[in-house]
Amino acid sequence: MAHWLLTYDLAADYLDRRTAFRDEHLTLAREAAARGALLLGGALDPPEQALLLFHGDTPAAAEAFAAADPYVANGLIARWSVRQWITVVGEAAANPL
Repeated sequence: MAHWLLTYDLAADYLDRRTAFRDEHLTLAREAAARGALLLGGALDPPEQALLLFHGDTPAAAEAFAAADPYVANGLIARWSVRQWITVVGEAAANPL
């Protein structure tokens, strides 16, 4: 298993527009967390980016999340990307040293 970071670059009007899509977005996130795919998620401060940490053999769960996310579909996310995070220290590290 590996860790995958889904990075969202938030649109300039993200805070103004998110309310209409927030419940659906959070439902999607809670479902992914209940399946064990999503470990953590949230926006950075200031809210220019958001990070979601996924766990799995491939980036498929993170990519599927972004594809289904109403924030992405409705333009609240300017860009998104998924990258493997090689975790080596800590209880949940995927590649402990």
